[in-house]
Amino acid sequence: MSFQQAQNYLHSFSSKARKESNMRFFKTGKGQYGEGDLFLGISVPDTRKVVKKYFEMVTEDVLKFVKSPYHEERLLGLLILVEKHKRSSDVTQKKIFKTYIKHFPYVNNWDLVDTTAPYIIGPHLLPKNNKVLSAWSNSPNLWVRRISIISTYYLIKNSQLEETFRIATRLISDEHDLIHKAVGWMLREAGKKNQKTLEDFLLNYASKMPRTMLRYSIEKFPETKRKKYLDLKPT
Repeated sequence: MSFQQAQNYLHSFSSKARKESNMRFFKTGKGQYGEGDLFLGISVPDTRKVVKKYFEMVTEDVLKFVKSPYHEERLLGLLILVEKHKRSSDVTQKKIFKTYIKHFPYVNNWDLVDTTAPYIIGPHLLPKNNKVLSAWSNSPNLWVRRISIISTYYLIKNSQLEETFRIATRLISDEHDLIHKAVGWMLREAGKKNQKTLEDFLLNYASKMPRTMLRYSIEKFPETKRKKYLDLKPT
């Protein structure tokens, strides 16, 4: 299972049309959040085919993908880490967790965060008061801040909601749209587990939340209830 074999297999799925589409979709233009990122034009389902075939690749080779200038190669490497983590002992999972954190600079777009952070970071989080999440939520790096909230998705799935609301509170004043969307999404997911807890949170914070964040969080509410929270004024 060589690096070169996996790379050749991945590249066999490339498409010029998809490459151009992905460069627009992931905002690679000057001044945009994905400025300078390079794409091969490979779909996520095709990337997952490579993961399925090469997840037993040695970590040294996996990290070559993680550190690649090409977006899809980084995604491949990170998804293989997710797969390895899922199949590993507690000791090895801890090593993968530390490796992932060490390679945060390469987890540098929203899809890379969303498809990996809950599954590698999430299982290592406490139900409340995680100092690492607090630190990451204050990071100057957009993607590390996104990791701080998206990682709590694992806790949400286990009906442990406290960290999601705590980190959401810390990110309410964040200026980036991709944080607004991420926080709103996680609040919505938390609300599926306990709508009353979400509504209590919204009564305190809806008037302070960026509109995108609020709209994402109340997306599943009935129209009358959505209007109630959208109309809340600062006290």
